[in-house]
Amino acid sequence: MTSLRTPLLTTLAALLLAISCFFAPTAKAAVYDEMMTAVKLGDRSAVVELLNRGMDVNTSDIEGNTLLMLAARENHPELVALFIGQRAKINARNMHGDSALRLAAYAGRLVIVQRLVEAGAQIEMEGWTPLIYAAFNGHTEVVEYLLAQGANLNAVSESGMTALMAAARGGYTDLAKRLVTLGADINLKDSNGRTALDWATRTRNTTIADFLRAQEAK
Repeated sequence: MTSLRTPLLTTLAALLLAISCFFAPTAKAAVYDEMMTAVKLGDRSAVVELLNRGMDVNTSDIEGNTLLMLAARENHPELVALFIGQRAKINARNMHGDSALRLAAYAGRLVIVQRLVEAGAQIEMEGWTPLIYAAFNGHTEVVEYLLAQGANLNAVSESGMTALMAAARGGYTDLAKRLVTLGADINLKDSNGRTALDWATRTRNTTIADFLRAQEAK
């Protein structure tokens, strides 16, 4: 009888193992989807519950956006603070090279930008810096804060774009004037040889163009 039961128990054990292996990926996928939805909605209680169940705080989506990046992008400062407290990787980059700080700066999330910088987020990096991102969308308060924290006023992106060029391109007159007042180099050129004046002229932002000409832009 014992000889018959042993193979049977072995078979049952193998079957249970196969079933668990089959459902495990499905269960993990469900938890992953729950977390992504919770972060996008700013559902802190759901996020805390999933973290307590073992979800990695540095989980990322298909484009490499970590939970911290998503919270920053979707404007959920409480979640940003939570993830920082859980020791999320502050300076992780997604497949586009964006960090949580770059995404927050691009969206003009001043409170989140401040929290990230205070937590050690890098202000300077290769490519589009948070400062250029903020200037591109005319987020003056974010620009002012980053400059106060030591951001390079004349940093350039991969294409040679500067914060001043970005402001001129977008037609953000007050921001462009402020950058020049602070010492932005009006004669820097991008990879196509365009200056801030060229960008202002190209995008028909005549007020900025006139201002730059008055500053003796070449």
